This record gives sequence, structure tokens and C-alpha cells, in this order.
Amino acid sequence: MALQNIGASNSDDAFYRYKMPRMLTKIEGRGNGIKTNVVNMVDIAKALARPPSYTTKYFGNELGAQSKFDEKSGTALVNGAHETPKLAGLLENFIKKYVQCYGCGNPETEVIITKTQMIQLKCAACGFLSDVDMRDKLTTFILKNPPEAKKSSKDKKAMRRAEKERLKEGEAADEELKKLKKETKKKVSSKDASAKPSSKKKHGGSAEDRVSPPRSHANVKEEVDEDDDDDDVQWQTDTSLEAAKQRIQEQLNAATAEMVMLSTVESEKKKSKAATQTPSPKAAASVTPENSKTENGESNHERLVREVKANLKKGVTASKVQSFLGSLSGSPQEVVTALYDALLDGVEKGFAKEVIKKKSYLAAVAQDEESQLRLLRAIEEFCGKSNAVTLKEVALVLKALYDADLLEEEYIVQWYNKGVVTNKDSKIWKNVKPFVEWLQSAESESEEE
Repeated sequence: MALQNIGASNSDDAFYRYKMPRMLTKIEGRGNGIKTNVVNMVDIAKALARPPSYTTKYFGNELGAQSKFDEKSGTALVNGAHETPKLAGLLENFIKKYVQCYGCGNPETEVIITKTQMIQLKCAACGFLSDVDMRDKLTTFILKNPPEAKKSSKDKKAMRRAEKERLKEGEAADEELKKLKKETKKKVSSKDASAKPSSKKKHGGSAEDRVSPPRSHANVKEEVDEDDDDDDVQWQTDTSLEAAKQRIQEQLNAATAEMVMLSTVESEKKKSKAATQTPSPKAAASVTPENSKTENGESNHERLVREVKANLKKGVTASKVQSFLGSLSGSPQEVVTALYDALLDGVEKGFAKEVIKKKSYLAAVAQDEESQLRLLRAIEEFCGKSNAVTLKEVALVLKALYDADLLEEEYIVQWYNKGVVTNKDSKIWKNVKPFVEWLQSAESESEEE
């Protein structure tokens, strides 16, 4: 079955994660009884995480025709003959209104009915709550037929925990079985050892000859038999001239390798000693304007932001920004923080969109683990000294950088866990938490699959 991206705005993205089947329709009947059957409505609704009755009812409301979805047979019928492109266009409108998040556009949302009988879409990625227009006709049908409640994360965790316990019990049972097999082998071998003297008795052996071997000797023999199955193999040392030369060469190589290892260890010790003498990026980032002033009275951070802005105005391209930032006097963390502040200076709303526009500049400073953590700390510092709007959109910014492959999941989670422990009072973690939980739940679901 052919698949397509969910949402018309994502149709050209070849690597888009969320997909749904292409719509298949079939016109049935004649005259006044003619109807359009959406053959794969169940599969489409499953991909959208919405009941198929919602989409079928939406088609009927928009076309002014009667519509019906049969739960038993999974048949979706709309009265009248309707072309597939027309129904596909209506489905796109349904996705915009009732599936995609109004904040980040992610289709992974959940329908929530409030106590005041209002319909909202809760985004699993950014945590944004989208208010659905209650003037639409379908809202009445949704209130009368609310979606089934999904399993909570606690239930999923309990299922995973039970599965792990079951696996542990199975491994313990396997170990017990192995022990039993070893014990039976030892009993059989001891019986064979005791049977050998009795056979000598039949042939007229003396009482002294019939004495069984000591217990310790028998155990040693059993261990040798278990450890070495190839008793017939004889090992010899090659004493030829070529073999002797080869052994001498191996000894020389081992000695050379040891000398190289010692030299590398010494160089690493020197590097670590130099690193301890220079301040860490985190310590440098903690310098405040009050204790770090330039000759003009401005802080180091203000000076760096001014220099970055000046070069951006001159038209420094994203390909050259890395070499330019390397020429600035300041720690790596200070430079990244200054770049982020300079790029978003003067922005009041729509920070995520602005970040996407200037992602090529941020890509130059987010190439490995440490640089990604620097960028995350720069976002944290920017939100800490900005207004409430920045805090509200921090999850959208992280989602945008994650979708653009500038930030990886493990570093986002690492940064969040460390920040919650070291700075619990910061309001940023409350807004970042839904996005981090979404990342972790997506990872656990992929592992289960």
C-alpha cells in the first residue's frame, strides 16, 4: 500500500517520520442509492490516531451528505459520487483542525475534552495545548463520542517491568537446569569409577587391588575430562629457525608497543595537567558582568555579542562563522552563548521559526557531544534572562533543533537530568519536561517494536 506524509506542508520531505496510506475510494450503487466507499478508512484513521468515525462524519458534514461508518465491517460510506482528490483535500483540512499541533505542527497529538466541554489537542512533542474551534460541526459529534482513553505511561512501565522479571526468572531456571545436568554427570562418572574395581574382583583380583582411588584424585580426573575434550591432541613447540626468528620479532614488537604506550600515557598526563590549569567552559560561562568588565565598562558577554552582531551585519556566511568564532577571545561556552543571543536579539515571538531560519549558523557550533551541550546551556541562559514568552516556546525551539538534526536525543536528556538536579528552581525545566518525556516514550516504543 502506497504511503504519503501526514500534512500537506510535509509532502516534499522524503525523511518525514509520520506517514499514512494514500486514500482509496470506490463508487457503489446507482441512481439515488449511489455511494462512495472509502476502502482504507480504518488504516488512515489508525495512522492519524483518530477513530474512523470522526473522519467519515467530517466528510458528511463538509459535503452536506449522509455518512456512516460500520464498526463491525469497518466500512466507511458517504452518500453520493465523490472523486478521490476531493475527499483527500477534505482529509487534509481534518488533519489541520483535529490532528496537527497548532504550535509545532507535529501530528502526534491527543484529543482532550475539558470539564467545560471544550476540545483541545495535547502535543506529545512540545506539550502545547491547541484549542479546537468549537463552531465546527464535528465538535458536537466528538463530544457525544469521545475517544477511548489510552494506556497510561504507568501501565506501560508496569508491563515492561513484568516482562523483565519474567526474563530474569527464565534465566534463573536455565541456570538451575545447568547445575542439575552437571551434578548428574558427576554422579554417573563416580558410579563408573566405583564399577571398575568390582570388575577386577570377578577375575580374581586381591583385596588390596580392589581399593578405590582417593576422592581427590577422582575429582581431579573429572575436572580434566570436563575441561579438555580433545585428550588425543599432542602439542609440540616448533624449534625450526624460521619459528625462532618469528618469536624474536614478536617479542621486539611487544617491547616497541610498550614504549609507545608509555609515551602516550606521558602525553595524556601533560594534557590533563594543562587542562586543570585552564578554566573549564562551565566555570567560564558562570562569569557575570559584575566581575568581568572590559576597559569600556561592558562585560565580556556584551563585548562578544557586539562583535558577533557586527560580523553578521557584514554578511559573514554560515560556512565561515566557525573560523570567525574561533578568533574571538573567550571560552567556547561564552562564544556559543554570545552567538545564540546575537541571532535571537530583538525577537519577541516565534523563536522556533527564527531558529529554523538561522539553523545553518547553529549547525557550525553543534557538531559533537560537547558542542551540543554548549548550545543547550546557551538556550538555558537565554531563557533565564528573557521574558515569559521565551520560556513558553523553549520546547518548540528544542523540537525544531531536534528535527533539524542539530541536537541528539541523548544529549537533550542528559542536559535536562543534570539541570533538574543542579537548578531545581529554574522555570525552564517545567516547560522542557513534556518534550523530554516524549523523547523517552518514543525511544521505549521503538525498542518494544
